[in-house]
Amino acid sequence: MIKQIPFFTDLNEEEIKKLENISVLKNYKRDEFLFMEGEEAKWFNVLLKGTIKIYKTTPKGKEIFLHTITPISLVAELVNFENIPYPASGIFLSDSEVLRINYHKFETEFLQNPKICFKLLKSMASKLRIMNNVLQNELTLKSDAKVAKFIVENHELFSTLKHVQIASILNITPETFSRIITQFKQQNLIKFDDNLNLVFKDNEKLMNIFNV
Repeated sequence: MIKQIPFFTDLNEEEIKKLENISVLKNYKRDEFLFMEGEEAKWFNVLLKGTIKIYKTTPKGKEIFLHTITPISLVAELVNFENIPYPASGIFLSDSEVLRINYHKFETEFLQNPKICFKLLKSMASKLRIMNNVLQNELTLKSDAKVAKFIVENHELFSTLKHVQIASILNITPETFSRIITQFKQQNLIKFDDNLNLVFKDNEKLMNIFNV
């Protein structure tokens, strides 16, 4: 299984065995937390199956969505690398599977490998691009553009999340989300089946909404 994780494709058989000895494969249910804001980071996490929502909570208890993580991805690796508490929380949006690696031992035994370090840096750079995209969306996109962008980039989540959950992710009200979805259906930009699964989307026209 470890051989199938892109992050570890350059490891030899001996290194893979070492990694197995410091790792545990864990299954999670939807709505369980992988970590909570302020917790100490002891594990180096790799999401193998499922979806994780990363969000912060304001002092008044409001959730601020940051991004979703889908397989196969490292999760909050910057926290490990910087040795800081989690600055946000990670909750599962579906039943999921995570490879949890003892980070202290991983750092000692594997971060001497330049290929591993390079892939770790690439992954962290990718997360920085994601956060930049989040900030840009919040500062520049109107509600209909947020929904259109989410449909184009995360359409598979319409099969696993309730519309009220997607509205929360986009930081808009459920009523606003419902109105926009109705508008898009009337404009023949999207179609749903009887189970509310997204079965059609006009990517070109949807992209025109958020690329203006």
